[in-house]
Amino acid sequence: MALLLISPKARADAWAEAFDAAGRPLIWGEAQVRDPAAITEIACWKPPEDMARYPNLRAVISAGAGVDQMPALPPGVALVRAVAPGIEEMVRDWVVMASLMLHRDMPRYLAQAGAGAWKGHPVAQSATCRVGILGMGRIGRLVAQSLGTLGFPVAGLSRSGQAVAGVQIFDASRQAEFLAQTDLLICLAPLTEETRGMIDADFLSHLPVGAKLVQAGRGAQLVLDDLRAALENGQIASAMLDVTDPEPLPETHWAWRDPRVIVTPHIGAETNAQEGARHALDVIAALEAGIDVPGQVDRQRGY
Repeated sequence: MALLLISPKARADAWAEAFDAAGRPLIWGEAQVRDPAAITEIACWKPPEDMARYPNLRAVISAGAGVDQMPALPPGVALVRAVAPGIEEMVRDWVVMASLMLHRDMPRYLAQAGAGAWKGHPVAQSATCRVGILGMGRIGRLVAQSLGTLGFPVAGLSRSGQAVAGVQIFDASRQAEFLAQTDLLICLAPLTEETRGMIDADFLSHLPVGAKLVQAGRGAQLVLDDLRAALENGQIASAMLDVTDPEPLPETHWAWRDPRVIVTPHIGAETNAQEGARHALDVIAALEAGIDVPGQVDRQRGY
């Protein structure tokens, strides 16, 4: 039984080394598959179109933390997202950077720099900027801890409502109250049917006038035209986006040229090849032992 890896060669080389050391078979690319019945796991960003070719498939492992790019899988095949500390830390770093940039009005200063304008503006203390985090999973908790250490008051909107030390937690029934006290909104939520298109005109209208937005969840959660309208009417002061809908964002899109918006091309994190290989080996071991699979996605919840 073997894992089929669909990835660039550089990643495949690192995985091959880890799998060789563990005594586990690895096949790189469908062209190298001689016996489809030998494939029990597939690791990829997008799986092969014809998964029925692999009758003994047990799991599909995403190359990243997201799984919304995955199609429906055959019955009995587990969907697993990448679990790697490096992903969480990289996203945390991007979000903290973006939060500080918006808090310190970097979009305005970057626009001034382009015009050669030396002009200062009032500086707000971190304690006066109320941060609200959508999605209090592992990354959300890391971000909350980091920004809390920097002096920002932090609240979180969590479907489970589970307590997080040092963070005021709101459940879905208190969403309007959560938004009303959020000066800087950070989206880290997974993409589900509930969160698709969630950040729209009505959602943004519940934030304080002049609020700021950091979008690091999934592009389809944010209605870009509604963000544009909110920027124009002053409801939103500025935004930093690492994910958009569509991706890549067309070069003619308004967001590239709006001085109040900073767009980065979905670079918040990249799965470390060694960590990804170790996680895949852990998934295989769990499947063989009949225990909980690390990173397995709940199909009902979507994450």
